[in-house]
Amino acid sequence: MLIRWLFSLVVISAILLSNAGSVLADGFIIPEVPVCDPFPCPPPFSTLHTSPLAVKEHIVSVRIKDQLAVTHIDQVFQNTGRETIEGTYLFPLPEEAVIQQFTLWIDGQPVEGQVLSAEEARETYNSIVRDMRDPALLEYAGRGAFQASIFPIPPGGERQIELEYAQTLTSENGLVEYTYPLNTEKFSALPLEKVSITVELETPDPIRAIYSPSHPVDIHKTDLSSALVSFEDSNTKPDTDFSLYYSSGEDEALHLISFRDGRDVSDSDGFFVLLAAPRPGIESTRVDKDILLVIDRSGSMEGEKIRQARSAARYVLSHLGTGDRFHITSFSSSVEHFAQGMAPSRDADRASKWIDTLSAGGSTDINRALIEALQSVDGERPTYLLFLTDGQPTIGVRDSSQILRNFSDEASGNIRLFSFGVGYDVDTLLLDTMSQQHHGTSTYINPDEPLDRVLSEFYEKISTPVLTNLELDFDGVNVYDLHPQPLPDLFQGSQLVVTGRYREGGKADVFLSGQINGKMQVFKFMKQPFTEESSSEPSPESSLPRLWAARKIGSLLNRIRLEGSDRETVDQIVKLSIRYGIVTPYTSYLVTEPSVLGEADQERLSQETFENMRAAPSAAVSGADAVTKAREQNELAGSISAPEITHEDAKVIKNVGSRTFVQKDGIWVDTAYDPDNTSIRQVVFLSDEYFNLTNRRPDLAACLALGVRVLVVDGSSAIEIVEK
Repeated sequence: MLIRWLFSLVVISAILLSNAGSVLADGFIIPEVPVCDPFPCPPPFSTLHTSPLAVKEHIVSVRIKDQLAVTHIDQVFQNTGRETIEGTYLFPLPEEAVIQQFTLWIDGQPVEGQVLSAEEARETYNSIVRDMRDPALLEYAGRGAFQASIFPIPPGGERQIELEYAQTLTSENGLVEYTYPLNTEKFSALPLEKVSITVELETPDPIRAIYSPSHPVDIHKTDLSSALVSFEDSNTKPDTDFSLYYSSGEDEALHLISFRDGRDVSDSDGFFVLLAAPRPGIESTRVDKDILLVIDRSGSMEGEKIRQARSAARYVLSHLGTGDRFHITSFSSSVEHFAQGMAPSRDADRASKWIDTLSAGGSTDINRALIEALQSVDGERPTYLLFLTDGQPTIGVRDSSQILRNFSDEASGNIRLFSFGVGYDVDTLLLDTMSQQHHGTSTYINPDEPLDRVLSEFYEKISTPVLTNLELDFDGVNVYDLHPQPLPDLFQGSQLVVTGRYREGGKADVFLSGQINGKMQVFKFMKQPFTEESSSEPSPESSLPRLWAARKIGSLLNRIRLEGSDRETVDQIVKLSIRYGIVTPYTSYLVTEPSVLGEADQERLSQETFENMRAAPSAAVSGADAVTKAREQNELAGSISAPEITHEDAKVIKNVGSRTFVQKDGIWVDTAYDPDNTSIRQVVFLSDEYFNLTNRRPDLAACLALGVRVLVVDGSSAIEIVEK
């Protein structure tokens, strides 16, 4: 007699996007245990999470043309068990999908299959969950499936599966959405050696916005109407679905993505991401700018660092616009300038030859270099100061606070300061404070990183400003807690990504104002929709709360690091980190705290954290630890996608949509649960009530798929899954 054992192989899916949201689909195998001598065979595993099959590679290539997406998946699986495995492959189909092409290949051979109705597939899934007492497949209930036989996989053997399907993507409010789920790769026996997703995008009209809220992607626009979007990772177990939004051809260059989470009645306000890209007519209007290069040539820059600094400076000069101007300051014990005042771009070649003469030697007079460089600024147009140093002030004014005051007194309002700290002997407090006070950012370059490449790539992004001094106003919806603040300038080929909260929802008129060559312009985007009702359907928009929380926490951590701690700021960090599962050095208790984190526990932890901060010695502003902390907090504050939970933390913290769960005493507990103020309704695992709940509420089914024991908040009460 053959016994069926289920384990999850892959997340191979097609997502059909409709106005109701996206629907996931995943592939997996039901293997049959072979006849053994002696009989019976030892079971190869007991649950999905102990599957002997490891996914070695997961390579996804997508071609999207005119909203038709063709997805090709190439995966390699290895049987790490001791028995040969064969079985049946099931591919849950997207709801309401109209799949134009669906091809399955195994080791180069086409495989025939059949389509199961939604009812047939549901019966199959539920039967597996009951037999194995493992709820991991609950999120697929209610969907049809494609079924095919799988060739045997011997112990240690590998099988390659290729899958290709086509689907039509739909547009909502001008945004087209594509989603590819990676979440069930977490069932792989080993971390994946490689995960790669590449999207070739081609549109009939110029592409306006491209954005992924789920993953940090690299975006390369090959021309006005095509782009290459890529994501790659290694040695990982992905548990977040890949989402991509794009728009093209529209006159209005602003898009709004919103989400309202109805699980917690104490905080029912919504979340949104606003995407703004240069509209037609603006992108071709290049804003003339002034560039200030302030380059450290002290003795510690000797060798490769000064050579790369010269190379980076030459790159900047060679990419100036016709109407741009520049000023170059080099400093050590003394300060030298290429010329007094601003030089026209036609002098770039002569300046490059001057740069070639720079050599390292002497001490570091940061204050004098910055103040003298500011003397060349006239305040008439946007000015970008690129400040590069590998050390702390050792001569002249050495007190960082005084340098900050001196710089602020001299700097005009049109200064954008971007700091580049090379190595670990830099004053992170000085660099970060100056950059944040003057509408810029800090970049930290490790000793083994190529300085010239980092600076050149950065300048490429800011080389062509098209709209400066931006401001946003909303009429019709009450929005608050926007990040980043202040808004950065908008550059050609880039887009503005703003996260925030809102209250009631509805339609709002959005006004984006900014300057183009000194003239203020206001762009109106009418009747932008803010979601009014929460949804019970899984959707990519559910990642927006964590994205907003990451930026908020990063901003608060930077405030503490640069200005000192206060109880209110610490309290916000504690509550946000618990609610949204964002672990920081100050909130490691999210992993280690044994009790359920209700309101009383959060107050206690907040007080303990604040007292520990006050009692701790002042943190170092330089050194490897200081640079690492500065980089991590800056990256958190500037997050473009929801942050990933690291491998170790992922053992006890899980995100399901907008919810965060922490494992406490064998129970996955929703972090929105407050034991003192929330009533509990118990549901027996595998009971009729249990399956009725999972079939009726897809959002809760995905939560219950975490394990046998789950406690999830649902409005003003909570549901606890218990065993008989």
